[in-house]
Amino acid sequence: MAEKPQPVRVLYCAICSLPAEYCEFGPDFEKCKPWLIQNAPDLYPDLVKDCSFICTEANAKEADKVSEQLQSTSISSGGGDGAASSAPKQEEVKRLPGGKIKKKEKQEVVIEKVTRNKRKCITTVKGLDLFGVKLSDASKKLGKKFATGASVVKGPTEKEQIDVQGDIAYDIVEFITDTWPDVPETAIFFIEDGRKVPAA
Repeated sequence: MAEKPQPVRVLYCAICSLPAEYCEFGPDFEKCKPWLIQNAPDLYPDLVKDCSFICTEANAKEADKVSEQLQSTSISSGGGDGAASSAPKQEEVKRLPGGKIKKKEKQEVVIEKVTRNKRKCITTVKGLDLFGVKLSDASKKLGKKFATGASVVKGPTEKEQIDVQGDIAYDIVEFITDTWPDVPETAIFFIEDGRKVPAA
C-alpha cells in the first residue's frame, strides 16, 4: 500500500505575510531581511554571509557613534540641544511613497457653483473642516438657513465637502463668517471659470 501524502508546511514571513521564498519579490524586502536571517537562514544563505560581515561593521560604527556623542555632550551641553531642535523639523515634513513631500494644506474655504441638468445648481463648500468646523453640523445649519437640502459628501479628491442645493454662493460667505468667527473672509475663495477668486 502506498504512503499517504503529507501536507507541505509553508513558512510565512511575519513582516510581509508572503511565503519566505517570495519575500525578495515583496514590497519591503529590506524589512524582511532580519526576520529571514533569524527564521529561514537556509533559504537565503547570501544574507547570512552578508549579515555576519555587516553586523561586525555595524557594531563598530555604533560604538564609534556612542563614543562621539559622549565626548560632544561632555565638552559642551549645546550639542544636545541642536540635535533635539533638528528632530521636530524632520517630523513636520511628511514623505509620501516615491519620495514625494506632502505639502501642508492651506487653510481656505473654496466655494464652487456646479450646474447640473442645465437648470439646477449645487453649491459646493470645501475646506471648512480645516478651521475646526464639524461638517455634519455645518450642513444642518446651511440647510436650515437657506431652506434647501445640504449634505456631506466625498469629493473627487476623497476629501469631505458640503453640497448645498441651489445657487447660494454669494449669500453663503456672510453666513459662514457670522456663524464661525474662526473663518476669516480673506480665507474664502470662489471658483469662477476655473480660476480661484477671493470673496473679499
